[in-house]
Amino acid sequence: MTATPTEITLHQKSKTLEVAFDDGARYTLPAEFLRVYSPSAEVRGHGEGQEVLQVGKRNVGISGIEPVGQYAIKITFDDGHDSGLYSWDYLYGLGRDQEILWQNYLSRLEKADASREPAR
Repeated sequence: MTATPTEITLHQKSKTLEVAFDDGARYTLPAEFLRVYSPSAEVRGHGEGQEVLQVGKRNVGISGIEPVGQYAIKITFDDGHDSGLYSWDYLYGLGRDQEILWQNYLSRLEKADASREPAR
């Protein structure tokens, strides 16, 4: 059974999205985290091993959120990225597994000798 959001709040100043679910779970997801784990094909690729490492996203913010039916939201980031639908299941998984996913991302950056800092 899918947990459904009861509240979705964008905090512009802290660049976070707070999502409360009907099972009592509540997650605060940074814009950078949401951006680097975008469910879009541009980020995830079209199959296993085709993921594209997102770099330079430390300062990314969220410029808009649109509901998509009763099952997802579309997030527009201030770097222009706006593809990929964040389903309730996907958002819940990001929140639940945030610490592991974030450490995985940082490890991938390190292995690629890449940075979270935007190019100058």
